[in-house]
Amino acid sequence: MTADIAAILAIDGIATGAVYALVAIGTVLIFTVTRVIFIPFGDIAAFTALTLAALDARQLPGTVGLVVVLACMACVMEVVSLARAGEFRAVPKAVLGYLVLPLIVVGIVWLTMRFNPPMPVRIVLALLLIMPISPLLDRIVFRPIADASVLLLLTVSVALHFALVGLGLLFFGPEGVRTEPLTSMAIEIAGVHVSGQTVLILTAALVFSGLLFLFFDFTLIGKALRATALNRTGARLMGIRPARAGTIAYLLGSLMAGVSGILIAPVNTIFYDSGFLLGLKAFVGAIVGGMASYPGAALGAFGVGIIESFASFQSSTLKDVIVFSLLIPVLLWRSLASQHSEEEVEE
Repeated sequence: MTADIAAILAIDGIATGAVYALVAIGTVLIFTVTRVIFIPFGDIAAFTALTLAALDARQLPGTVGLVVVLACMACVMEVVSLARAGEFRAVPKAVLGYLVLPLIVVGIVWLTMRFNPPMPVRIVLALLLIMPISPLLDRIVFRPIADASVLLLLTVSVALHFALVGLGLLFFGPEGVRTEPLTSMAIEIAGVHVSGQTVLILTAALVFSGLLFLFFDFTLIGKALRATALNRTGARLMGIRPARAGTIAYLLGSLMAGVSGILIAPVNTIFYDSGFLLGLKAFVGAIVGGMASYPGAALGAFGVGIIESFASFQSSTLKDVIVFSLLIPVLLWRSLASQHSEEEVEE
């Protein structure tokens, strides 16, 4: 391996790690607020790429029907729950949030696609269509068992992943897709050719990480999410609704997963089940950060990307084995060094 090859592999690993970082940060965000290890996070990223590919082909993606069905199910469950609790005044707001707004998004996508929109508009449409999926799944699947153990929530999350993989095969078929490049720019750094797509991936990761930092430190909603992540019981006593905080966390997580899917689609062929490995490798990075630290998760994800890049050069067939083998020492170290919180002990 020459220095030039090492530099190319490092740049490729950093770009891949930037995508993993977005997914890892979203995974940590959802886990800290809701205690759910959201395994389908990678599926959301893959669905975004496949949705954008369908929009590029001037087709109405299957995620349109998915959003409609999930919105109807979530609305019925929320209305029934409110009726049982006697909170009839909250029913209109629930119908607006769980049914009307998702259907408005579907309507916007359907109407806009009749006018052959440009690439930036199609990207926005794909993100708008993907963002409601995770919050709706939260209301349907996880909200009824919100007080269950983390292990049960993980088991349900794995089952949900397999369900989404089956739906992905039904909606998009077995063929892989690549979307149009977001930029054709190319630069040269120290004699190493760097594509504009790589620069765009790194820029997006840095921008979203910075925006997330500002959101948590300087907005009331961000501080409410941090409070919920630190202590759900204490946040509830201070008037913060964990269910609402969870919905916001899922929205933000879906946005980050969607952006990562859009960024990776022009450089990797995306299949209906590609999200599993994407989410799993990002999860390794999140584990390095202890599933509690956003900077730690990002650094871990960059490390995973770099190791994967060099491992693929040595042995493309064993690169996944090498990456996932990192979990063994990390989990051993975490299990010996971590201290359980009071909420975990109560469970």
